[in-house]
Amino acid sequence: MTEPNSEIGTERGTSRSPWTWIPSLYLAEGLPYVVIMTVSVIMYKRLEISNTEIALYTSWLYLPWVIKPLWSPFVDLIKTKRLWVVAMQLLIGGGLAGVALTVPTDNFFQYTLAFLWLLAFSSATHDIAADGFYMLGLSTHDQAWFVGIRSTFYRLAMLAGQGLLVMLAGYLEGSTGSIPAAWSIIFFVLAGTFVGFALWHFWALPQPEEDVPKPYTSASAVFAGFVETFRTFFQKPGIGLILAFLMLYRFAEAQLVKMASPFLLDPRAVGGLGLSTGEVGFVYGTVGLLALTAGGILGGLAAAKSGLKAWLWWMVAAINLPNAVYIVLSWTAPESFWVVNVAVAVEQFGYGFGFTAYMLYMIYVADGPNKTSHFAICTGFMALGMMLPGMMSGKIQEFLGYDWFFVWVLLATIPGFIVSGLVPIDAEFGKKEEEAV
Repeated sequence: MTEPNSEIGTERGTSRSPWTWIPSLYLAEGLPYVVIMTVSVIMYKRLEISNTEIALYTSWLYLPWVIKPLWSPFVDLIKTKRLWVVAMQLLIGGGLAGVALTVPTDNFFQYTLAFLWLLAFSSATHDIAADGFYMLGLSTHDQAWFVGIRSTFYRLAMLAGQGLLVMLAGYLEGSTGSIPAAWSIIFFVLAGTFVGFALWHFWALPQPEEDVPKPYTSASAVFAGFVETFRTFFQKPGIGLILAFLMLYRFAEAQLVKMASPFLLDPRAVGGLGLSTGEVGFVYGTVGLLALTAGGILGGLAAAKSGLKAWLWWMVAAINLPNAVYIVLSWTAPESFWVVNVAVAVEQFGYGFGFTAYMLYMIYVADGPNKTSHFAICTGFMALGMMLPGMMSGKIQEFLGYDWFFVWVLLATIPGFIVSGLVPIDAEFGKKEEEAV
């Protein structure tokens, strides 16, 4: 493999090495997302919020990622990407501190949700700025060389959030004797971490010559660009099937992901497995994440060799059929912690392998003159496809109970199989797209 260009600092107007900022930038991109989408679910469950409320309100937090394409042009038009990155990290730190301060209060649910909303909008905006800065701060060659590094540190952020933070919360719950105090400490730690990220990146981020606000564009011209971008997207051939695929491929997974942690945490008397907070952190943050990563790597290699069309059916089966392990867990309620780990590893491996098809299909749909904007629209529909089913999953679970809820989840995979059989895909697509996965 060719090493990154040693003169990159001279090329891009700074002497900073990419190693000083790329790992930390993508840790800072991944941490808020996993805190908002996963850690918050576990926290609310430990604070005795009902599954219906957890699923409904934490699913609403997907909304900033749904509508992110609507305000992403303003990040280009106003100030610099570098400034946006540092400012959003400070705002994320403030939002995390707000959660920490309000967790011990009487009305913690309303207050913490308000701060999580602030976090979600700040994190979505940070994603836009950070990904844009990555392209401005590196040459084309070095963008390709560091793509694996950025992905690795994003996944490490998932590991830190789902694993280490949750295990630390479990330890603090026991040592402090107070669940609210334990989670307050966790969020104070996160808040301090993000203030540190902001200070570090204020120093470490390069100042590329290209990172300047775009020339003034009239409001009418910006609006015309918006309209044209969306018009060309919704005029794509087979747009109805495209949208059905984006919304339904993860229909079952969107419901499962909201109720999996509550199921593991709930006592056996109500159908759960009665695991501790620390044990759930271990299951999802270590064993589950390693299996997810392995599945994703294998999925990318398979698609690169034979193309998306050849592997689509295998991948839709992989992301859906392993959900059956939760039926086994809920109906047998195994005592062995390692049985739970193996079951979750199977489900997460299948998810990692199967999600490759979804990512490749979004690249396939976005291809064309407006590929960046169209890919952003696809990711908006991806978030919407997770938000809507997730919102109703808690109500369904409380109505059916865990055992029959997981049966329902397996039945909910049927729409994904149907749309996967209907969408047209070029047989050669994917064979040369492995770097994009």
